[in-house]
Amino acid sequence: MNRIFYLSIVAALAGFIFGFDTVVISGADKKLQSLWGSSDFYHGAVVMAMALWGTVFGALAGSYPTNKFGRKNTLLLIGILYVVSALGSALAISSEFFAFSRFIGGIGIGVSTIAAPAYISEISPSSKRGSLVGLYQFNIVFGILIAFLSNYFLSNLGENSWRWMMGVEFFPAIIYTVLVFNIPQSPRWLIQKGKTELAKKILNQISPNEKIEELITEIKNEKVDNRESIFHFKFRFSLLLTFFIAAFNQLSGINAFLYYAPRIFEEAGLGESTALLSSVGIGLVNLIFTFIGISLIDKLGRKQLMYFGSFGYIISLSLVSIAFFFKLNPILIPIFLFVFIASHAIGQGTVIWVFISEIYPNHLRSSGQSFGSSVHWVLAALIPSMIPILFSSIGAGFVFLFFSFMMILQLIFVYYLMPETKGISLEELSRTLAKKKS
Repeated sequence: MNRIFYLSIVAALAGFIFGFDTVVISGADKKLQSLWGSSDFYHGAVVMAMALWGTVFGALAGSYPTNKFGRKNTLLLIGILYVVSALGSALAISSEFFAFSRFIGGIGIGVSTIAAPAYISEISPSSKRGSLVGLYQFNIVFGILIAFLSNYFLSNLGENSWRWMMGVEFFPAIIYTVLVFNIPQSPRWLIQKGKTELAKKILNQISPNEKIEELITEIKNEKVDNRESIFHFKFRFSLLLTFFIAAFNQLSGINAFLYYAPRIFEEAGLGESTALLSSVGIGLVNLIFTFIGISLIDKLGRKQLMYFGSFGYIISLSLVSIAFFFKLNPILIPIFLFVFIASHAIGQGTVIWVFISEIYPNHLRSSGQSFGSSVHWVLAALIPSMIPILFSSIGAGFVFLFFSFMMILQLIFVYYLMPETKGISLEELSRTLAKKKS
């Protein structure tokens, strides 16, 4: 189990850089708009959101290398993309070059949401799968916290402070890439490719106490039709679940908030320094409640955590909306948003990548995750890119009211459609869900 935990941590470090990369730009937001004199539309849709469009491309294309070349080799590719993006963003001499560099990093993020959860899910025992795959999300929020802290401490380095903010990502990217060199391939992927003996050798190394022969037999007995795709009618229920959980994740407003946290706090009436410090608080709350979520996911289950998160979303987003509408004391906004981020962390944040990695058969897992990641990242690119315009046109109150309504719909989805997946083997889950009527 110690070996599996280590391997899971290494793969999950892709999530650390994902989180860091996603949020680090929030500290450079206004500096970049001022530096290049960008309009609200160009700044939101190109400078700020280009990494997110990269994630869309990565999510759409990521299932191919993950399935063709293996989970490990794809994780290596992700590290290289992160390194290139960090250097390019820090050294950018124009908004176009900066946006392109961010796009490269975004591809890495998009692919990581497929390869990392798939890898961890496939090496984990059923009883620990939720918490181990949850390490990916934990690393995402740890990266978010470190990015907020990094931005706060680097913000006083003068007019080029944004270069330091963007460039510091180079160091974790290099460390991650080196560590991935020494992890084995996924045994389930190897069996899928007909390399059973190598898979058996790896399973004996990482799970010496497991019933290896029984596990290999179960994996081999899973019916594989290479003509099938995730759009085959028998996978329609899994596809529906994937679409809704991925869409609602972003319709909560989480990425819009993470990208524009300092701007939202300033919009509420807080000063720039206080806004950056409040952002650090958001990162800390996110980390604490993600840890709580991971510790509970294999005990209470995925569905119960989604209930907690949905109710928390509805309450907190409604309060934020009211605070903007009635111009309440600005100090209330961070408090309400702390509740929002806690709700996300213990619910959607902990559950999404675990759940999507569980509900497809081995040979279609990367394709299913690609679909879920694509839905997630298309919305993650569209919603934040519209925030500057929406804030200046209809106001923050209406924006947060919309997010609150979407979370009411999420609660309905969880109650009527979402199945519980804790403690069930991947192979058994794929058989059960294939029989469901959507």
